[in-house]
Order: sequence, then structure tokens, then C-alpha cells
Amino acid sequence: MVIRHRGVTLADSRTCLRVLETSHPPVFYVPGDDVRTDLLSRSGRVTFCEWKGVATHWTLMVDEDTVHDVAWSYEAPSTGYRSIADHFAFYPGRVDLCTVDGEHVQAQPGDFYGGWITGEILGPFKGGPGTTGW
Repeated sequence: MVIRHRGVTLADSRTCLRVLETSHPPVFYVPGDDVRTDLLSRSGRVTFCEWKGVATHWTLMVDEDTVHDVAWSYEAPSTGYRSIADHFAFYPGRVDLCTVDGEHVQAQPGDFYGGWITGEILGPFKGGPGTTGW
């Protein structure tokens, strides 16, 4: 898995955790050691997942380019999700390039969810128009 923006590699990992949720393509949680955390700062946005808990969101700064809420993390995830602590999940539609095993990723529809769509992942997916109640 590789994530790049403006020619800078933000993450490169072979040890991501792939998390699946109902009606979503997978989300890849990247170990913090495999992320350029020096390019990230807390955005101030906080969200809540009924399963995973409170998520902190992160802003990316690459040269003069700022990308707000490019990633999120669960610093103290709920029981059952403790393995994603110290990991970052990135919105693939907010960076220039995300790949899985060399395949370019498409972003999950909408601007709330951060699923990664590859050729082997088939929808329909939550996030597009008319899918709020799924």
C-alpha cells in the first residue's frame, strides 16, 4: 500500500490492517511507523463511530499545499478495535495517489467515508446519493 501527494510519499506499508464494515469498501489502517507523521497535524475535527470510538482527524501540509482532514485515527479505540491504535486511515480521494499491490485505488463515493475501491471490490457502497439510510 502506497499513498502519495504532490510527489511526496506519505505512507508505504506492507503491514496495514484492512477493516471491513457493512456496505463499505475496505479501509486500510496504516501503522504510524509507516506514515510521514511529520507532515500531519491535528485538524480539530473529531468524529464518533459507534463501534470504534472517537476519531481524531489530521491535516496534511506538503510544501504550500494544505489538505484538511486527509486522515483519521483512533488513539484509544473501543474494545475489539484496539489493534488500530497508532494507525492512520487516509481518504483516498483527498490525495493524488493511493495503491494496493500496485493497483490504483478509487475513493468511496461521498465525502464522509474513506473506503478504498479496487477491481476486486464490488458495490453498491454507502456514501453516494440516496444511501444515507443503509
